This record gives sequence, structure tokens and C-alpha cells, in this order.
Amino acid sequence: MTTIQGIEVFDVRFPTSVGSHGSDAMNAAPDYSATYVILRTDHPNGLEGHGLTFTIGRGNELCVAAVKSLVPMVQGRELKDIVAGFGRYWRTLVGDSQLRWVGPEKGVIHLATAAIVNALWDLWAKIEDKPVWKLLTDLTPEQLVNCLDFSSVNDFLTKGEALAILKGLYAGRQEREAYIRQHGYPAYTTSVGWLGYSEDKIRRLCRQAVAGGWSNFKQKVGGDGAGDCRRAAIIREEIGEDARLMMDANQVWGVDEAVARVRNLAAFSPYWIEEPTHPDDILGHRVIRERVDPVLVATGEQCHNSVMFKQFFQLQALDVCQVDSCRVGGLNEVLLILLMAAKADVPVCPHAGGVGLCEFVQHVSIFDYIAVSGTLDGRMTEYVDHLHEHFVDPVVIEQGCYRAPAKAGYSGQMHSVALETYAFPGGSAWQAPSAGRQS
Repeated sequence: MTTIQGIEVFDVRFPTSVGSHGSDAMNAAPDYSATYVILRTDHPNGLEGHGLTFTIGRGNELCVAAVKSLVPMVQGRELKDIVAGFGRYWRTLVGDSQLRWVGPEKGVIHLATAAIVNALWDLWAKIEDKPVWKLLTDLTPEQLVNCLDFSSVNDFLTKGEALAILKGLYAGRQEREAYIRQHGYPAYTTSVGWLGYSEDKIRRLCRQAVAGGWSNFKQKVGGDGAGDCRRAAIIREEIGEDARLMMDANQVWGVDEAVARVRNLAAFSPYWIEEPTHPDDILGHRVIRERVDPVLVATGEQCHNSVMFKQFFQLQALDVCQVDSCRVGGLNEVLLILLMAAKADVPVCPHAGGVGLCEFVQHVSIFDYIAVSGTLDGRMTEYVDHLHEHFVDPVVIEQGCYRAPAKAGYSGQMHSVALETYAFPGGSAWQAPSAGRQS
């Protein structure tokens, strides 16, 4: 048996704003940050669960406090009891009658839930000596649905329908797993097109990416219209007409403006427009989708929970689902969203623009292909080239594809020196006057 004896939580921040890494129309100077959780246990081999949730600087301390408020629901629990009824436990974690008043299932409480839940999956996978994607694909359909809570989505997806989806693809799992091990999972790079980068830097990064085998690229838009077009022209010139170019407005437009701006950018053949308007405006996304066709509408990184995704699917308000592994309540809720997307026949291209997100979502995408969607058509996972050196099991990219992780766990464990160096505000990385934009 493995008992969770204690929880440590860290406020970890990286001064990415100094180089404009991660800059976009909504977030001009983000400092990529993590509310980082370690589950200490009595396992004889000293195994621990490591998980995180992602923020962009100020406010990370609120998530840290929220994790501490959830400690009584985790500390002292046996892992085997949690995973035996993981769906019920997840509902207990998000359903506290008092904490729900500062949620429910949204905001800092839900971000904190994600950090804890992701750490639980990391611990489970380490005990099973498997990477999380392999742990998931080795579970039976019945075991998988036992990890999910259908209570708020069963008017769209029932437990029986989820089982049918999983059972329908069960026979071909080994072949798809072999394909992923050999070829990897397709990715796209956002690192060439941050809004704060100079045009010369964008051109140089595009050339480097093309030389590295990339064929899918994303550009941040939502600044002034002329600047968006200039940078789109540069990127398209460098990557060629056959490469995919996605565009991301990061929520800054109203519905009518989004339609006008996308039509103006259509000359550069964008594959999708991401977050073209307020992330909660489901009907607005539907209107934009109808009016900018054939440009696809992609969204989801700021969707709070499975209920929002359910409504996006019900109203046919998006073409591409960009679930975030930390915005919703951890891997259990991500799995539920994958199954809803499969029912809706919507491709899942997870968001990964943040510290640790690439490490997590590679597992999500590989599992989706092997066990849920069974196809790579229209599927690709975001990649950014920042901060991977701080992880024990960092992502590996070859020729624009994620290589399947081989180490046990969820790949989100940071080196202890990173936790010390980038701890906020006392870590050495934050002692220089120009370290970041936290004040």
C-alpha cells in the first residue's frame, strides 16, 4: 500500500518576459510559472507524485494557497483507494460544499485541483513503472471510464457511449502504439511567432524551424492589423505555401472585429484562427465559425471545465478542441473531454504554450490516438521550445514530432535545483533587478 503522507507546494516562476517569450495580444509580458505539487508517500522505494498547474506570473501565489486548502482531501489517503474509484474521488475533490463557493470547477480552485490530480497520475504511473500514456492505454475500457465523472455531461455523452468508443478502437491499439513508437506524434511550433519578437527574429526562427523538419507553424496575431499582415507575409515566405500556418488572437477581438480581421488575413491561407474572441462566448465562436469558413476556429485553452466543452460541441461552435492539461481539473477531466470530442468528431490539438504543458500533453495526444480517436487526421500538438531543460524527463522532438516518453510517470517532475533557483520571490533567479515583470 502507498499512503500520501504529505503535500509540498512551490511557487515557481521563470522570467520569460525578459525575452518576450510567450508574448501575445492579451499577455504582453508573461513570466511562465507553475504551482508545483509534490505528494510525499511511504512507498518503500521513496516514490513521489509530481504535478503542476500553469500560470503566467502574478497570481500564482493564489493557486499555491488554493492547493493548501485542498490538502485535507488528499493527505492520509491510500493511492489504491483513490484510483479504485478515481471518478468518484475526482467528484469529491471538486465538490466540497464550501470550496465550491469559490469555484465551482473554475478559477484558482480548479487550477489547484489540476496540480494535485496530475501529481496523483504521476504517482500511479511511477508505481506501475509506466509512462502515463502507456498506463492509460493498458487500462481496459471499463477501468478508464471508472476514472471519469459523467454527472455534468451525460446529456451529451453517457458512460455507455464512452465505453462504446473505447471498445470500438480496442482491437487496433497495438498497431497504433507501434506506429507512435516508430514515428512519433505530429506537432506544430509556436516558438517562431511570438508577438513581441522582431521581424528579423521571426524570419531567422522560421528558417531554423524549416531546417529542423517543421511543417506546422503558429503566429500570434491581434496587434495592429498592418503588423499582423507583415509578419504573416514573412512567415509564409519562409515556410512556403504548402506548410500549415495557424494564427492565434488570444481572445482580444469582439465577434465582428474577429470576422473582419480573419478575412483580412485570409490572403496568407491560415489553417485556423485560435481564440478569436472571449473564451466564454460560445455563441460568439459559433457566429465567427460560420462567417470565416473555410478558416477553422480553434479554442479551449481557457475553457474552465467539461461543461463548457460540452456546450461548444453541442452548438458546433468550434472546429478544433484545444484542451489544456492544467486549465481543467487535471487528467481525469481531460480524458472526459477527449471522449466528448470523439463523439462530436472534433479533432483534439491540445494547448501547450507554457511551462510543463508540452511534457503533459504528449501523453494526452498519444493516448487519444491509440485509444480514443484512432486517427492523426487534423491532429497535431503544440510545442514551444522554452524551459524543458528544467525537467527530469523533458520532451524530445524529432522532425516536428513528439517522441513517445519512455520513463515512468507524467513527465512533469522538475529538477530540485530548478525549484530552488526559480522559487518566487526568494530564488536566485529573481534577485536581479531586471529578472522579470512581477512588480
